[in-house]
Amino acid sequence: MNLLMIYPAYPDTFWSFRHVLGFISRKATFPPLGLLTVAAMLPASWNKKLVDVNVTELTDEQIAWADLVFISAMIVQKDSARRIIHRCKGLHKTVVLGGPAATSQPDVFAEADHFICNEAEITLGAFLADWDNQTPRRRYASEQRPDITQTPVPLWSLIRFKDYASMALQYSRGCPFDCEFCDITAMYGRVCRTKSPQQILAEFQSLYDAGWRGDVFVVDDNFIGNRRRVQTMLAALIAWQKQHKYPFALTTETSINLADHPRLMRQMHDANFHKVFVGIESPHDESLRECRKTQNTQRDLVQSVRAIHRQGLQVMGGFILGFDSDPDSIFEAQIQFIQRAGIVTAMVGLLNALPHTRLWSRLKAEGRLLRDSTGENTDATLNFRPRMDKERLLEGYRTVLATLYSSKHYYERIHTLIRSYTPTFRNRISLRDFMAGLKSLWHIGVRSPSRFYFWKLLGAAACRRLSTVPLAIELAIYGLHFEKTTQKVLLQAAL
Repeated sequence: MNLLMIYPAYPDTFWSFRHVLGFISRKATFPPLGLLTVAAMLPASWNKKLVDVNVTELTDEQIAWADLVFISAMIVQKDSARRIIHRCKGLHKTVVLGGPAATSQPDVFAEADHFICNEAEITLGAFLADWDNQTPRRRYASEQRPDITQTPVPLWSLIRFKDYASMALQYSRGCPFDCEFCDITAMYGRVCRTKSPQQILAEFQSLYDAGWRGDVFVVDDNFIGNRRRVQTMLAALIAWQKQHKYPFALTTETSINLADHPRLMRQMHDANFHKVFVGIESPHDESLRECRKTQNTQRDLVQSVRAIHRQGLQVMGGFILGFDSDPDSIFEAQIQFIQRAGIVTAMVGLLNALPHTRLWSRLKAEGRLLRDSTGENTDATLNFRPRMDKERLLEGYRTVLATLYSSKHYYERIHTLIRSYTPTFRNRISLRDFMAGLKSLWHIGVRSPSRFYFWKLLGAAACRRLSTVPLAIELAIYGLHFEKTTQKVLLQAAL
């Protein structure tokens, strides 16, 4: 059996970091972790090839080679996925679609032959058994939550490490919170399932043995969803990182209540976590209560962010505009909050109703749902009728983006972060990092309109704490990406 696994293209968004990749000579930010994990679940006797369209072109020769085609896609990749499916069907191939897009929007992919929905640890085995018996069904779905301690190590041999800026691993699935707009609990439940410490260390070891050194994104939707278990795992990970001389710098996603647990933050710091993405959403309590983001209410959010920064964990924040409870002052309030907190990487999007979320169900019942979501909340589109006047909302969104990613405001946030952030760099500066720094001196320090802010930042960082200079350069490079992406989004929002 010749199996071709294809990962569709991501659009160019804030999340793609596409304009950063040239500085570090990489083609994509993350590898297709889902496909690499599914590959390890398939029969060892199958011949497997993986084509990530984000790093290389898909050829007709590759499609012709295949007896079977697997495609995994998120909603934001659906346009690319549909084109790939159409192309494969034109060459008379059987196409199996999996991933969140297959689960939430199967009707969008009418040309696909089979759908592997929900979690592959349950549904993939049923498909494989039917395939062997030549009786495959069109759709495989299950509400059962698998025990992920049985999930295999991803098959890293299918990719080239040098194509990617970071590797990815998963420790847990699910989230104990139940935000109205979020599809995580719909897909994975509110009970946070975790891998064993020995299992996740084996995955880190597999990356190490395969030769990877550098950034690793732990892709959990809430890394601290089960604090007792994660603290046990972190104790083992700290020892492993120390034994291996800290080969990996780690990033993950957590909820804001991380700030309430100093010991947990110290453990994450000691395990060489450098960044955490936190869904803050709004500084307006009514909007947070509306979407049931209760963990963010009744607290000083700025102080919570600063508490995390003081532990050496840089907060990257997610923010949403368009809640029914948003007042007219929300746009200025978002800007002021993000500036005061020093959240440099601030992903501000418009509220979108994702399929099968409680928000989607409520808006549909209210007759306000207009169309399917694009899966991308920073593309200046709405798929529902907001309470606020639509033109006012879009105008406010444009103002927020234009302000946050102006050179003045962006570099102000870097200065604010550096004043409250306590960095610990246990990783050596790689040749790739050094070359990125040299490129930044030319592209930002000489050619960019932001050059005055850039040199001022480097001087301030060097005077305050020399160890913050690499961070300052990294964020300045990110700034170029955010600036270019903002320009594109502002144009879209104006149409």
